[in-house]
Amino acid sequence: MTVTLRPATTDDLMAVGALHRRSRVAAYSSFLPAEALAEPTAEAMGRYWVERWGWERDDHLMTVAERDGELLGFTYLGPDDEGDPATGLLNAIHLDPAERGRGTGRELMIDALATMRKCGRRRAVLWVLAENSSARRFYERGGWTPTGVERKDSIGSAITRQLRYARPL
Repeated sequence: MTVTLRPATTDDLMAVGALHRRSRVAAYSSFLPAEALAEPTAEAMGRYWVERWGWERDDHLMTVAERDGELLGFTYLGPDDEGDPATGLLNAIHLDPAERGRGTGRELMIDALATMRKCGRRRAVLWVLAENSSARRFYERGGWTPTGVERKDSIGSAITRQLRYARPL
């Protein structure tokens, strides 16, 4: 069965939120405490995406992956968070945990990079949790390299260290 990629619509956003929550819990539960991942709920994540999309839809792009009408994953692209007009930011790439290792993430990444190139970007950046070794391997296999820039953020009650990765387009 073929995976289809398409631009997201507002009708997708609640399902995107639920998938985002499942993805986070599956990806982060080996290194973040359960209480940090307990919130937000799937519904709250959906509302978050509805609100965020309302503010950012003019300069951000969301693509969803689906098979037989079932949401499998998504990407969310936007302008560089440091203001470089030649750089695009991969804000998010998330997969349903059952899709890991099936090539859907790779298809979403290839599409995201091609979309950034079409938008005139020459470089792509992203932030990844330092402890998320699986995601870091995925990005490194795709040609991304750490820039040496770090930041701290929180997921629930947990303070996390994030690494900035970049790659040419």
